[in-house]
Amino acid sequence: MRFPPAIIQLRRAQLVLMLAVLVPTILLTALGVIMLATGSSTVSIAIGVLVLAFTTTAVTGYILGSIFVGKGASLARLQNDFFSSVSHELRTPLTSIRLLMESLADGRLGEEERRQVIALLSREVSRLENLLVRTLDLSRIQAGRHAFDMQPLPVSELAAEAIAAFDAATLSRPTPIALDLEPGLMVVGDRDTLTRAVVNLLVNSWKYTGDDKRITLRARTNKRRVEILVEDNGIGLEPNERRELFEGFTRGKAAIDRRAPGVGLGLAIVRAIVRAHRGTVDVAESTPGKGSTFRITLRPSTAS
Repeated sequence: MRFPPAIIQLRRAQLVLMLAVLVPTILLTALGVIMLATGSSTVSIAIGVLVLAFTTTAVTGYILGSIFVGKGASLARLQNDFFSSVSHELRTPLTSIRLLMESLADGRLGEEERRQVIALLSREVSRLENLLVRTLDLSRIQAGRHAFDMQPLPVSELAAEAIAAFDAATLSRPTPIALDLEPGLMVVGDRDTLTRAVVNLLVNSWKYTGDDKRITLRARTNKRRVEILVEDNGIGLEPNERRELFEGFTRGKAAIDRRAPGVGLGLAIVRAIVRAHRGTVDVAESTPGKGSTFRITLRPSTAS
């Protein structure tokens, strides 16, 4: 695996910091211990104490510096992975658009073929636009640049709006959503983004279930928190995939094997939205071939 220049430079800085601090610190520590052990005068003991205090400060500075350098390297690696993933996902629609435009430019297509090519171009452009919009939205939310309007929000209204948006997004194959809501639940949140988070979970379940789609939206109280759960009878997840699934451009093995549509941004957006609400999102349960339950946990509202 090749690391980008930024990561290599940070690693070198970490090595230089270690050599510049640890080596003299070890020597000074040995000197301070010797002076304390063998010194007979007050001056020698005082110098030994000062040397040890200095080395302790140096070690503390090294530890803090290493932490900052390490975090910088991790950030640079995440940034590199993110841009690599975006570039990979952009390549497919751009290649399709180029080939379709070349077909149109040849002038050898009949009228019916031209209409088909134009329809495919429109689809690929829409796919590219959707990818860019979702990537920018994810970046904006993660960077804290999205303005959230935090208000008391009834979970029943949140569920109703999410199901309405879900129905609009799945007109090609309408699927009823079973509801199981504890009455009177309220959360603190931004209506639009929380609705989007729940819709993403519903659409995610819809995409990764078979012909007999059974999806349930639940809400309940659990240890002074409000849980919103989306259950399905879909393809399920392997245990080692559950945490990574919320990273951008990450998809489960079963979804990739079945060539299910998607680029792996939906759950990353859900996590970014929920984190901005000081909540959590995870996979509560999942069994390969039997289904999954995704869970959003939020702060309750005391407003009546």
